[in-house]
Amino acid sequence: MSEKRTRRGACAAALVCVAGLVACDGRNLIGPENQLEVTNVVDSFQWQVSDLDDVSQTLTYAWQNTGNQADVNQSVTLTSGSAFLRIEDSSGDEVYSRSLAENGTFSTAAGSGGTWTITVTLDRATGTLNFRVQRP
Repeated sequence: MSEKRTRRGACAAALVCVAGLVACDGRNLIGPENQLEVTNVVDSFQWQVSDLDDVSQTLTYAWQNTGNQADVNQSVTLTSGSAFLRIEDSSGDEVYSRSLAENGTFSTAAGSGGTWTITVTLDRATGTLNFRVQRP
């Protein structure tokens, strides 16, 4: 057998092994069936996802806030697992950290205006999640 063919076979076998490991690691990711909707405009950010089923994933967004604070409205139906929202201001300081299982309207701490970082962390989450972050 040629060296070229042997290398191809080894590469194909390695890819099958890697694909098998990824498929068997127990992680479900957000897919088209979850209808992820993100609206990210200056001073207003909205995130919504439906029908999660045992999803583990972290998503991070850059959001432009011209102010130094934001209001956060959380409306969630989480039946199992956890979902967490963390917001950092343009200096990288944490201004908000809360479980998305808590429904209500909350305020971030004061921070520096500019590009803020919004991070959603899902760990085996099942349910429907919706939150909005807006400059007051």
